[in-house]
Amino acid sequence: MSTPAAYFRIMRVGYVLVREGVLTSLPDDDIPPPLRLAKRVLAPLARRPARGEARSDRVARAVERLGPSYVKIGQFLATRPDVVGVELANDLAKLQDRMAFFPEGAARASVEGSLGRPLETLYTRFDPPIAAASIAQVHPAEIETPEGRRKVAVKVARPGVRQRFARDLEAMYLVSRMQEKFIPSHRRLKPTEVTRTLEQTTRIEMDLRLEAAALSEIAENTKDDPGFRVPRVDWERTGRDVLTMEWIDGIKMSDVEALRAAGHDLDGLADTLIQSFLRHTLRDGFFHADMHPGNLFVDPAGMIVAVDMGIVGRLGKKERRFLAEILYGFITRDYRRVAEVHFEAGYVPQHHDVASFAQAIRAIGEPIHGQPAETISMGKLLTLLFEVTELFDMETRPELVMLQKTMVVVEGVARMLNPRFNMWKASEPVVGGWIRDNLGPKRVLTDLKDGLYAALKLAEAAPEIAARTEKFHAELIHMSEHGLRFDKRTAEDIGRAEARHTRSGRIALWIIAATLLTIAWHVI
Repeated sequence: MSTPAAYFRIMRVGYVLVREGVLTSLPDDDIPPPLRLAKRVLAPLARRPARGEARSDRVARAVERLGPSYVKIGQFLATRPDVVGVELANDLAKLQDRMAFFPEGAARASVEGSLGRPLETLYTRFDPPIAAASIAQVHPAEIETPEGRRKVAVKVARPGVRQRFARDLEAMYLVSRMQEKFIPSHRRLKPTEVTRTLEQTTRIEMDLRLEAAALSEIAENTKDDPGFRVPRVDWERTGRDVLTMEWIDGIKMSDVEALRAAGHDLDGLADTLIQSFLRHTLRDGFFHADMHPGNLFVDPAGMIVAVDMGIVGRLGKKERRFLAEILYGFITRDYRRVAEVHFEAGYVPQHHDVASFAQAIRAIGEPIHGQPAETISMGKLLTLLFEVTELFDMETRPELVMLQKTMVVVEGVARMLNPRFNMWKASEPVVGGWIRDNLGPKRVLTDLKDGLYAALKLAEAAPEIAARTEKFHAELIHMSEHGLRFDKRTAEDIGRAEARHTRSGRIALWIIAATLLTIAWHVI
């Protein structure tokens, strides 16, 4: 149940989006006629300076005005072009964490409260912040070690950010429910589930111990990988609100000229970046999902160092096999197999025709084979693939969309380093090796081993399954003799749900009216 405050927060968001010209700059595709009419009516209310700006600048300013929670929401939606559209996702991807620093005294208090020790016993030096993001800011510091003083980076969570996000999230849930109710075409995108994913992802990111765990896991996975590493975590000085890690002296990948001046092999870095990402994805099923150039450094030894593991993605064995078979099918022009994989994985409903789906896949694949290899984008290929699957009722798969979005970003960084970057040639050692190990004879042995393990677990659970089956059978007998009865709590929940849905339509109209009155009042 949404509180009245959630409706007022939506009104404020609407006011800011209108005044900054964001609402009127959105494309008209796939939005109901009443909203298109509202765009035209509200267009004159945008601030005069905002009318001539690019949409990405309008979005950045609006999100900055709305506060840290909406910066994080914008960053999350940038990974979901299936929800907000490709153009708007690209605009959101350009959002910079241009957040103001919070006071150093608050940071010191947060560190001491989280770690339970005076700051002076933790660090020999604790400097003012050098970078601020939506959830935390970073301070340079020094610690004493047996080898002498060592520089570290200390990430400190913003005071009150969890409470602020919880309040703003309530409004997001309200918008999601209204979207599902009033825009039927968006139900396939599951906006409420998207909001739930946002909640889970951000709650994890707000606990800096979990980011430290992600760094530790990727460090363990990549300890023998060539050319890639992540910062070491100082667990003694890490808690819920503070993360202490190795200080990275390196050059950001966004500074291509500095990399070239330092003598780094840009072509080699591009190959290493793609191969590392594919290893994490296919081999480990765990990847850094925010690999933009600002989060990637090159140290003096030429190693790529990835930082900021707040957003990560996971792929199960089925999804990894799905990805590899898609890529392999496009390479070999076996479009029938690509289509069959979608059906086998359960991504496309069985009532569709495999041959028709294979025909749609061919429309994507054939134009690619007429292009030079260095011009073919794997990220674009997956983007086109997901667009086609919409025609066949493929529901949103958040883990695959996050993978596709990350692959587009990583591929873009590689092409920034090497404009003639050949994605397929660079990825073949990793993708080809994984396919040989997992789609060849080794796959049969692996499947047999997994099947035997599953059979053993089933045998262990057999007594419990039998007991539950007997209990379920008795309950069915009782139901057939006495009828189906709801308990009191279920009946009350059904009543509340019906009342909420009845009110939601009237409330939506009041929100629209109140928003227009608020905007008019501020303009006057």
